[in-house]
Amino acid sequence: MEITRHFTATTVIIYKNKVLLHLHKKLGIWLPVGGHIDRDELPQEAALREIKEEAGLDVELYSADKKIDFGNAKQLMRPVHIILEDINEFHQHIDFIYYANANTFRLNPEDGEVSDLKWFTEDELEKVKMPVNVKELSLEALRILGKAN
Repeated sequence: MEITRHFTATTVIIYKNKVLLHLHKKLGIWLPVGGHIDRDELPQEAALREIKEEAGLDVELYSADKKIDFGNAKQLMRPVHIILEDINEFHQHIDFIYYANANTFRLNPEDGEVSDLKWFTEDELEKVKMPVNVKELSLEALRILGKAN
């Protein structure tokens, strides 16, 4: 049995010690914004596109890397994590996980995109249904970025 793998980009967005999640329509669980990386699209470009489509936010992606001039080569934004997620027994996602700072709570998703977006405090994260990896990533992003904005 063959397993197909798709590349995806997910971003945990933080503003004023809260994390933005959306209730997935089909799965009924809270997840960060994200989606599939299009052909010829860089992972960080996909992350920013998905954020704009699903939440209508302009964000600053977090990077611990210092900028280096590589001449004619371009430094890509390194994700905080890259994880392999089992979607079902035949399909997996190779997910580039980014963290980002927003500058507002005001959301403006595009028509037809997610409809149930919510900002969660750390305490509220403990009370909602979400995969373990989503909770851990959300808590880590809050630790890294929560005090910064």
